[in-house]
Amino acid sequence: MYLIPEPKQMIQKEGSFTFQYDEKIVIDLACSVKAYEYALLLQEEMRDYAGFGLAITRGRSKKTAVRLMQAPDLAGEEYHLEVSKEGIQIKAGTDAGLLYGIQTLRQMVRQQGMCIPCVSIQDAPAIKNRVYHFDVTRGRIPTLAYLKKMADRMAFYKMNQLQLYMEHSFLFEDLSEVWRDDTPLTAEEIMELDRYCRNLNIELVPSLSCFGHLYKVLSAGTYAELCELPDAEKMPFSFIGRMEHHTLDVTNEGSFAFIQKRIEEFMPLFTSDYFNIGADETFDLGKGKSRELAEKIGTDRMYLDFVKKVCEFVIEKGKKPMFWGDIICSFPEAVKELPPETICLNWGYARNQSDESVRKLAQAGAVQYVCPGVNGWNQFVADLESAYENTRRMCSYALTYSAEGVLLTEWGDYGHINHPDLEIPGMIYGAAFSWNTDIPSFEEINKKISLLEFGDRSESFVSVIARIAPNWVFKWFDAVYYKEGRAKALSPEKMEATKEMLRELENVRESLCRVLPEVDREARPLVHACFVSIQGMELIQKAGVLVTARDYQTEPVLPVDAMALAGEMEEWFMYYKEIWRRIGREAELYRIEEVVFWYADLLRKMA
Repeated sequence: MYLIPEPKQMIQKEGSFTFQYDEKIVIDLACSVKAYEYALLLQEEMRDYAGFGLAITRGRSKKTAVRLMQAPDLAGEEYHLEVSKEGIQIKAGTDAGLLYGIQTLRQMVRQQGMCIPCVSIQDAPAIKNRVYHFDVTRGRIPTLAYLKKMADRMAFYKMNQLQLYMEHSFLFEDLSEVWRDDTPLTAEEIMELDRYCRNLNIELVPSLSCFGHLYKVLSAGTYAELCELPDAEKMPFSFIGRMEHHTLDVTNEGSFAFIQKRIEEFMPLFTSDYFNIGADETFDLGKGKSRELAEKIGTDRMYLDFVKKVCEFVIEKGKKPMFWGDIICSFPEAVKELPPETICLNWGYARNQSDESVRKLAQAGAVQYVCPGVNGWNQFVADLESAYENTRRMCSYALTYSAEGVLLTEWGDYGHINHPDLEIPGMIYGAAFSWNTDIPSFEEINKKISLLEFGDRSESFVSVIARIAPNWVFKWFDAVYYKEGRAKALSPEKMEATKEMLRELENVRESLCRVLPEVDREARPLVHACFVSIQGMELIQKAGVLVTARDYQTEPVLPVDAMALAGEMEEWFMYYKEIWRRIGREAELYRIEEVVFWYADLLRKMA
């Protein structure tokens, strides 16, 4: 029997308990009203996997199968779960602990149905805050229904904070010039998601870019004067430019006033005690309108002064500020100048990420979350092995340096081509390793996820999709850089590996066909998404083969018909759009379309 996260202490015992259809889930009188909501989760799980849902009552019953109990001696998110031949007891001192005990029992029911093995579990998290951070700005904007499913999954694996990365994709008043061509989230949707998350012991934390990464705002004619670089509104759209520019001019008094107004409108929609102001990757600071000030006091001082000002404003509003730590890592002692309530979100995404930045900020006295990543950006399918290794390391650093939390990031660089459901294993790595830092092997955790999350009786589904990401040479990143004139085609020597990559992708496709009958019916559309993603990787690599041959005046490393390939790319994109729309709005789908069709047009010219 698999449990994710692995409990802190679990003792297997002889025998089992078998549910009877006429028994009940009994809520102790001392439990709060939330216990009923949690009991409903268990009831629904039983309907799906045991064939019936037990009735729920409060107080006493002669036919008690599951008793939910208040235990004042248990603190925080700790819970105790006992399965004996006579019945099941879940004890917790808080609503959160009770929820997590029920989630563990739900995982047992999912695998064992009516007959639950006798076991004694005492469990509590290693790390207090376990966060998922999802990009809803640079490409995808999911539907509210999809975001609720995300919250359900987070709660199932015992995560307790969610952040939605936001630059412009909220329906701000007086900002129609910015969101007019988008499909932004509304205040009512945010408030509904906040309510939904709160009932699952998830804190929905507002995350709003307040310094760098303000492309759509600072490209709009009305607000371009606030941009560090002049003539921002005249710059044509560029995926690369969006990542590298669009930082506020800190010498313009209107910049801080603009941020104040946005925070005052956004903050009241959330019940969270925190507010993430962003402030990462301010690459242009001191290079344009603020150059003179930079020459006098330096960009480090400029950065710190503005971040401090925004943090103090957030504190005035009764919230604790968070900010990304990539800039301040180069002068970590400066964290002492920030308000003591401030939390530094210290990210690092390398497969072999070192502990250097976490250690430096800890030594400087920073309160920090460590932030690994699902490694899905610029991929159709997340690089799960890199995500595993990065998350494993960062969670261990969080424990070593007493971090307050682990925040697992999902980003949408260059259009958010990555299908979020193919990043679910990466999200579960973060949930599992931040709860229990006794980390299983890559193969073992993938088996558990395959069965528990995807209902895969062969326990191989995740290991199969993990084989997809490494198999492309000319990647989306390369395609974007080539289209925007920032890089040459890859060399013929590099493109030579394409032949082997395409063969392996075909092998993966065959493996997915074999595993499909073993996967839960609800998870089978994800196999379809894998097929579409694989074909996208194949088509882009073939386009790379042809542009390489043209630019280097060599023979293509593969025989590719340019005219036929153009049509295949356009037909493929119809299926890609269908999958996109299953989970989200149109958002910036058109920007991905522009890249795909640019290559289709180029291929026809080449033909």
